[in-house]
Amino acid sequence: MSFRTHLESVVNQVEGALACSVMGFDGISVDTFQKDESAELDLNGAWVEYANLLTQLRNAAETLKTGTVSEVSVNSEKVLTVMRLVSPDYFLVLALHADGNFGKGRYVLRVTAPKVRAEL
Repeated sequence: MSFRTHLESVVNQVEGALACSVMGFDGISVDTFQKDESAELDLNGAWVEYANLLTQLRNAAETLKTGTVSEVSVNSEKVLTVMRLVSPDYFLVLALHADGNFGKGRYVLRVTAPKVRAEL
């Protein structure tokens, strides 16, 4: 399966999902599937910033010896964002409407992460 197939599957399985991407911690997207309705949002710009934030959180967890960060969410007025680590270099990010199914989004990313890791 291709990355795009996995990403499209995530978006189609989660009510309220707008887009899903495989991102590197350098802020560069490997691949993205995005619904047309999300075009008004600058998700790629947000995800670059979130990659930086996720890097800082991983470093903080390492410094504090709390264990590896596996998932982070950022919930804003219009968009819920869930990021799930896939490997030391890559993560999945899912954007949903604020009223989207956040719990299912988390579940689907958790199930999809090993499949994406196998493709890397």
